[in-house]
Amino acid sequence: MKIAAVQMVSGTELETNLEAARRLIATAAAEGATLVALPEYFCFMGRADTDKLAIAETPGQGPIQRMLSEAAQEHGVWLIGGTLPMKSPDPQRVLNSCCVFAPDGSLAARYDKIHLFRFERDSGGVRESYDEGRAILAGSEPMACDAAGLRLGLSVCYDLRFPELYRALMVPPCDLLSVPSAFTYTTGQAHWELLLRARAIENQCYVIAPAQGGRHENGRRTWGHSMIVDPWGEVLAVRPEGEGVVLAELDTARIAEVRAQLPALSHRRC
Repeated sequence: MKIAAVQMVSGTELETNLEAARRLIATAAAEGATLVALPEYFCFMGRADTDKLAIAETPGQGPIQRMLSEAAQEHGVWLIGGTLPMKSPDPQRVLNSCCVFAPDGSLAARYDKIHLFRFERDSGGVRESYDEGRAILAGSEPMACDAAGLRLGLSVCYDLRFPELYRALMVPPCDLLSVPSAFTYTTGQAHWELLLRARAIENQCYVIAPAQGGRHENGRRTWGHSMIVDPWGEVLAVRPEGEGVVLAELDTARIAEVRAQLPALSHRRC
């Protein structure tokens, strides 16, 4: 089956971002994708961390979830909806939620990002500072679901640095791990591909990583390099920067072959 990772350079206008996502989902479906994945914050990249509070949705309601459901149904695809801000018990913070929709438009799964990104660096007089915890409430539960005949493990961006999350998702083993992201240019340049390939190799499954990739209206620059990696750690497709779609074939026989040749998943876990 063919899977597609969508790369975006989302801005500060919700409807503009939703229209771009609709168009790119349609492109992926027209190219034969059965499963399409959007990046983290596909719907909105505000100027301030707290801007996302104004567009936060209630589960099952709102224009972002409605668009995702309608697009999945219109194109008959499984749709991993990047992330969207979902209302939380804390009125000052939202959940960063990844919703998966089935081809009939129904919600198949929802994962709330567990690990919240924090990074500070001073380089050449330029200071970078991020702290998602200022406006986001961390989730607590790993989530995997059945999608397109596959076991799909869900994660988001900074989760990529925590291999124990993926080990928890591998009981039973996943065929595909999803990592919608908005990696900074600095951290992406250093670690993005390395971490994605490591997660694919150690879990012997495919990884799909749709990303934000470019310069945004709010001044932020994201790394991009949306990619699809196979169970041996081979990068099958990548888009360095800018809006677009990358596609690759997912072959369950390849998963079985890798696991038979090197049965790492059968070892007793510590």
